[in-house]
Amino acid sequence: MHLYSLTLQRPTGVVCAIHGNFSGDKTQEIAVARGNVLDLLRPDATGKIHTLLSVEIFGAIRSLAPFRLTGSRKDYIVVGSDSGRIVILGYDPNKNVFEKIHQETFGKSGSRRIVPGQDVANRLTISSPLEAHKSHTTVFSICGVDCGFDNPVFAAIEVDYSDVDSSGNARKCLTYYELDLGLNNVCRKWSDKVDNGANLLVAVPGGGDGPSGVLVCGENFVVYKNQGQEDVRAVIPWRADLPAGRGVLIVSAAICRMKKSMFFFLVQTEYGDIFKVSLEHDKDVVKGLKIKYFDTIPVTTSMCVLKSGLLFAASEFGNHALYQLQALEEDPDVESSSALVRATDEGFLPRKLKNLVRIDQVESLMPIMDMKVSNLFGEETPQIFTLCGRGPRSSLRILRPGLAISEMAVSDLPDVPSAVWTVKKKVSDEFDAYIVVSFANATIVLSIGETVEEVIDSGFLDTTATLAVSLIGDDGIMQVHPNGIRHIRDGGRIHEWRTPGKRKILSVGSNRLQVVIALNGGELVYFEVDMTGQLVEVEKHELSGDVACLDIAPVPEGRQRSRFLAVGSYDNTIRILSLDPDDCMQILSVQSVSSVPESLLFLEVQASVGGEDGADHPANLFLNAGLQTGILFRTMVDMVTGQLSDSRSRFLGLRAPKLFSINIGGKPAFLCLSSRPWLGFINQGKFLITPLSYEALEHAASFSSGNCTEGIVAVAGSSLRILTIERLGETFNEIVIPLRYTPRKFAVQVKRKLLVIIESDQGAFTAEEREAAKRKTREDVDEDFSPAMKRRKGSNGEDLSPPKEYSEAAEMGEKGNGNVEQMETDDNEDDALSDEHYGYPKADSDKWVSCIRVVDPKTAKTTCLLELDNESAVSVCTVNFHDNAGLVGAAPLKEHGMLLAVGTAKGLQFWPKKSITRGYIHIYRFLDDGKSLELLHKTEVDGIPLALCQFQGRLLAGIGPVLRLYDLGRKRLLRKCENKLFPNDIVSIHTYRDRIYVGDIQESFHYCKYRRDENQLYIFADDRVPRWLTASFHIDFDTMAGADKFGNVYFVRLPQDVSDEIEEDPTGGRIKWEQGKLNGAPNKVEDIVQFHVGDVVSSLQKASLVPGGGECVIYGTVMGSLGALCAFTCRDDIDFFSHLEMYMRQEHPPLCGRDHMAYRSAYFPVKNVIDGDLCEQYPTLPMDVQRKIAAELDRTPAEILKKLEEIRNKII
Repeated sequence: MHLYSLTLQRPTGVVCAIHGNFSGDKTQEIAVARGNVLDLLRPDATGKIHTLLSVEIFGAIRSLAPFRLTGSRKDYIVVGSDSGRIVILGYDPNKNVFEKIHQETFGKSGSRRIVPGQDVANRLTISSPLEAHKSHTTVFSICGVDCGFDNPVFAAIEVDYSDVDSSGNARKCLTYYELDLGLNNVCRKWSDKVDNGANLLVAVPGGGDGPSGVLVCGENFVVYKNQGQEDVRAVIPWRADLPAGRGVLIVSAAICRMKKSMFFFLVQTEYGDIFKVSLEHDKDVVKGLKIKYFDTIPVTTSMCVLKSGLLFAASEFGNHALYQLQALEEDPDVESSSALVRATDEGFLPRKLKNLVRIDQVESLMPIMDMKVSNLFGEETPQIFTLCGRGPRSSLRILRPGLAISEMAVSDLPDVPSAVWTVKKKVSDEFDAYIVVSFANATIVLSIGETVEEVIDSGFLDTTATLAVSLIGDDGIMQVHPNGIRHIRDGGRIHEWRTPGKRKILSVGSNRLQVVIALNGGELVYFEVDMTGQLVEVEKHELSGDVACLDIAPVPEGRQRSRFLAVGSYDNTIRILSLDPDDCMQILSVQSVSSVPESLLFLEVQASVGGEDGADHPANLFLNAGLQTGILFRTMVDMVTGQLSDSRSRFLGLRAPKLFSINIGGKPAFLCLSSRPWLGFINQGKFLITPLSYEALEHAASFSSGNCTEGIVAVAGSSLRILTIERLGETFNEIVIPLRYTPRKFAVQVKRKLLVIIESDQGAFTAEEREAAKRKTREDVDEDFSPAMKRRKGSNGEDLSPPKEYSEAAEMGEKGNGNVEQMETDDNEDDALSDEHYGYPKADSDKWVSCIRVVDPKTAKTTCLLELDNESAVSVCTVNFHDNAGLVGAAPLKEHGMLLAVGTAKGLQFWPKKSITRGYIHIYRFLDDGKSLELLHKTEVDGIPLALCQFQGRLLAGIGPVLRLYDLGRKRLLRKCENKLFPNDIVSIHTYRDRIYVGDIQESFHYCKYRRDENQLYIFADDRVPRWLTASFHIDFDTMAGADKFGNVYFVRLPQDVSDEIEEDPTGGRIKWEQGKLNGAPNKVEDIVQFHVGDVVSSLQKASLVPGGGECVIYGTVMGSLGALCAFTCRDDIDFFSHLEMYMRQEHPPLCGRDHMAYRSAYFPVKNVIDGDLCEQYPTLPMDVQRKIAAELDRTPAEILKKLEEIRNKII
């Protein structure tokens, strides 16, 4: 087995983010590290975030820092990664690439304890690299101290653990290291003890802009420290709803510079509260430190404050957001100061955003907790259902391959239209002037302005159907109808050309200066625009049969006419004819196709030097044809001879594709309307054909107005629609359904097309308890809850004043997340902050909240929600006990049909060690056609039931290290059989026929067999290699796919001879099992696939995302990425892609210095997997390198690109 690995959606979570002038102009960009991907983002003038560049670096990015040379206007990016190298990258805006400026090796690659690289200080010089080693020291945070033009100084929070074993205590210290530029060495300059709760350093501006030094952020305090100065300490204002005694840590910080020597800091706590930290200083002496409550947003990993007043918040979980700073004046709010030794008497409660306004957000799937692929909507392709997020930011996300569409307007028409066009009045106009809609025997014209209104005196013939409308010449509009051509000139002059006799126009092709019409009988008539702007007949040509479709290539820049005319005929051919005066209507080339072409479209790609992908591209002309069988045929036209080459085809749907030219991102693109719409466009140098997530359309045209510069006007049924395409380059669009708690797992009811989700959270309150807190708060507010929000405590010191913000969440239940698209722009100060931003109130760690939810994904509604009583739901499956005919009450068990089994744990704790009070397995039956649940009974078990699975009409449960088989009884589940010989906790169970595939949490897979006649479960094979299993899926009778917590995906297979022996043995291998082998199974499975993904894989599924395509293994990761492993079907493809990957490793090493082979073999040598992400970087190479690799492969660059496109189209 050989597989092709391809990332379908790059990671959406963010490890760290920085900002700077990376392009060298006045605009600021945001560099974002997403695990193994480096992105460059830029907010536009409207506040929308756009991705300029996204690069796979084939390594794990640990830290980023901006770096600017003295006197320069451009920032560079310093990257610390697991490559063991520091890399400085520069961004070239002309080529849109990251260029490696410098690379310095400082340690071995990989995640090694002795190698630094977790943090990067941003005062970096690598002209003469120096080492300053100190043994037995752990660094918690590091930053560069702003010293102006003095010797560079670095500050670090570190602890010396050399005598911890003997003394038992260790103290954190703040240490300054100085790089002496004269002596060229690093020395330890100054050290001072800090509180053991210190966790973060923030550099204070210096060198004339401020007093220099650092802010040390610790538990419950922030202190300013600098050599030769006294400490200035202030306590972080306390949040009134936290349990007494719970500390607060700062997790992220950002500096906001307003003017020279004017600055303040924004720091965020682990609960999402942002504080404004300001220093009172006189030159280099700090006199005071103030910390003031600012706002509350979801917890971030990084915050970036741009010069434009924008705050980019890279969320720890859930969507990332862009905020506008709007109120920096000194409004009264809860504040603490260094003048006070202790905390203020005032506490604060999170409120509605006052100083920030959210203006945009970036979707994030991080973390994907579970994933299933199923076609519950009855569409051409299945949907991907993912459980994402944590706590109140949790969601069920339904992903469909394709781009999202926004409806700008929908208008009903008096009849069913057949076609629609847009047209300008003059070629120099910026926006379209008319929308022309054709019906069976009429045409209406609509003007585009503030509103869209019907026009009577436009000059169009409105008593007949229209075949084509376009701008002709500089100021003329052409209307082609079945009986002739109507040329409408500036000033209202109209010229008509009528068809001879009773002949009709069947098809038309045109550009701005040329028109060709096809009459019935196969006659072509060619027109050109003369010097006066008049349309004149030039040539006639007879073909052997009727014409199916026509198109003329665009007029090249600086030319008077296009040379090429494409004619599609009913004899399954496409002919390229010349329009040059010297050889007019001569056939230049002929292409045979598999069926009759229904639509033709030329697409010209302009020449580019250092394009979006950094490579040079010559000008190209492509001919696209939509065939009757639903295939899009694409071929390249030689711009000199007209010969056709490099033909490619792709099945789009059951309807013949209709092709329409539009503009996307200022570049030519086309729309294909089949059984669903598709878009062909160029993104970052790659040509992509992507489906649009919208209903089928009949006809479309480009649309441009003041409100919508790049839109689409289309007709579907009897309605006219104006649409826009959102976020180009995304592979999937999503529907978001908010959830109440952190989702754990879910099961699919395929027949009823419903989902059953289990959710659980530790240390939270149920909705009913939040409702009770709301009522108590409202009662207390009327009595004595002061405007200053004084903290009230009970007799035992517990907090009795939960905020009123709980109440709305309790009323809304799972809707507490709010709408992800909703912006906080209301002026109603009484509105509560949504749970999505505020979070749930905190409870003790031994309290669990869980619920079971039934969701109808079509309506996005919850049909049933059951709360569990202080239990943690850990597993779920559907089961049909079809072999039992006992009774429960008066109903036979077999009449219950499909039942739901849910495994729970009571009193689950993870610290100081994992423990539970007891475990349960709940059995529910479905009511109301599966939309609600009723508890039949719950069975107490002696462990955590982490895995449940149906097996031969019974229930298999993995309860701790025990595999147990249950049958359904009247009041509880009945034990039938068990095996206690598994080494650790069982986390997954898959079954096929009489085989059981068990996943152990740290010992990989065990293959088991159940003999019904002996009622015995025994293990006949296991894995040689211990694996910490995070995901698993059954591939075939002998093969299992798994993923471990170190980011590896692997396949294991039982050798064929062993498999045959087990099946042929009358005892099924039981005798060998009883003998044992090195305390393990008698047989061992073999590793057939090894691949390091670089991210923890949380779910595996086998599915096909392409109609009629082969099945792939789809995986989802903790960082929110989706990928696929597709099996090769022929040896030639394996050889080709293996060699392509080899040459790509040699000619295009990873950007951040990690060796590609070492990265993909981080824990086990990569085996039988081709890295498609590396192969897909081939088009970004310079043309000479592309030709060099192609020559080594005995191919042309076009053939390699075709192979890459074909294999990608097989997957998605």
